[in-house]
Amino acid sequence: ISLSWILLPINDEVDYFLALTRIDEINLVASSIAKKLGSKKVIARLRNTEYVHKDAIMSPDNFGVDYVTYPEKAARSEILNLIRDTSAVEIKGFKNNKLKLIGIKLEHSSPLIGRTINNVQLSNPYLQHSVAVIDRNDSTFVPHKETVYNKEDVVYFVAANHNIDNIQTMVGKPSFKVNNIMILGLGKVGRLLAKSLQIDYNVKIIEHDKDKAKKYSPDFDECLTLIGDGLDLELLESENIFEIDCFIAATENQETNMLASMIAKNYNVKQVIMHINSSTYLKPMRRIGVDAIVSKNISAVNEILNIIESDKEEIQISRFEDIDIDVLQIHALENCKYFNRNYKITDIPESICLGAIIRNEEIIIPSFNTQVDINDELILFLKPETIAKAENLFQ
Repeated sequence: ISLSWILLPINDEVDYFLALTRIDEINLVASSIAKKLGSKKVIARLRNTEYVHKDAIMSPDNFGVDYVTYPEKAARSEILNLIRDTSAVEIKGFKNNKLKLIGIKLEHSSPLIGRTINNVQLSNPYLQHSVAVIDRNDSTFVPHKETVYNKEDVVYFVAANHNIDNIQTMVGKPSFKVNNIMILGLGKVGRLLAKSLQIDYNVKIIEHDKDKAKKYSPDFDECLTLIGDGLDLELLESENIFEIDCFIAATENQETNMLASMIAKNYNVKQVIMHINSSTYLKPMRRIGVDAIVSKNISAVNEILNIIESDKEEIQISRFEDIDIDVLQIHALENCKYFNRNYKITDIPESICLGAIIRNEEIIIPSFNTQVDINDELILFLKPETIAKAENLFQ
């Protein structure tokens, strides 16, 4: 079937055209045709980073591409954030990372277990935070102030960036300093990570393919590259797996990554990060105990959604598929129901978490006596079916 024929319905009424196939060339050609047919904005998924080099013969601009998402780069960025906040299973940033949503699993020793959200907030008056979502037994929900923390809950806290370390301490999983990192696999994600990490950390790389190891190891002068099987216990022990602070399973085979991650956990590596291609194994691997799981495809989708939402001038909705939650960024308008009925913050439905208020560029984490002012920007965490209720309240 002709690509031009497929793209014929595109005209100047199309706001966004997304070229997301696995083949760069198809995405670029489709983007060029879509732009010529009138699409206002074009977003393309590319794997080959050579297109952005300054000496590149062709760039995405030549094909009418407005935004490019590189899945491996998106995954790399997410993994780097996890290494900086070592107790997190997931981190999302808002407002240029001044505000963060951080997911932390409650271990059996967490002082939060058995206490209500309200009790913990009252006990930590100087550590301003909201609880947006709890992942419990493979289902997520927006909690209320009397929700009790349970063992093995994955709790998603909202806090200003400077308070993230204190949040981790409050949960009983203080962040630790990472020095020694082991990367399994010299695929695209592994290479990007090695390049970013080799200066600041002691990095060891294990690659099974001898030709690939010889080809890419000269690019990582500060890393020790080993040719071998990352599932070989003797090899791991000979390379002092016991001293590794962070193990990153980043081969192009997700089954290998899963096995390697479980082996690393068995050796009590402090932080184990696993890369997967699909979200199928996301929840089972979390149950097993892998500290953090990253999918380049999910990372790319989230990046694309953020690009689209950042272009909107009014209501912004971001979707996080892996935790089944939406983030609604909305301004409280003067004649909305909230002000007309003289509501207080305690009148907001329990199914909606008011995570933060942005007022004159200041981030406010609300408490029970916080006042919402006209034109405040509100960051709400909620289920998709609750969006209409939130819009009806504040618009």
